Amino acid sequence: MPNFDIVAFCKALGDETRQRILTILQKEGEMCVSDLVDLFNVSQPTISHHLNFLKQANLVTSRREGKQIYYRANQDNITECCGMLFAKLVPVQLDLSQFVEPVEEELVKRET
Repeated sequence: MPNFDIVAFCKALGDETRQRILTILQKEGEMCVSDLVDLFNVSQPTISHHLNFLKQANLVTSRREGKQIYYRANQDNITECCGMLFAKLVPVQLDLSQFVEPVEEELVKRET
């Protein structure tokens, strides 16, 4: 993402409703505003506001078909933003061994 703004990315994901919208779009693919409104207990303008916030952060794309606007998660940008956030905040010398079991020990346990 050439214009990556870590603050905008974090603000976009800092709201539970926006997180849910993004998760739904990732699972369901393209959806129009009215379909999303049906899934939430909020008004159409509220959903549109959240979608615009996500769009400004380049996390969703939209297309117009007649009077409907369809939104889709911008998975490439989401992945790139997460990677850049990870690269910025995670120490260079990260020892992941504390988070996973060694594979060799697991194989030895299974054989005995």
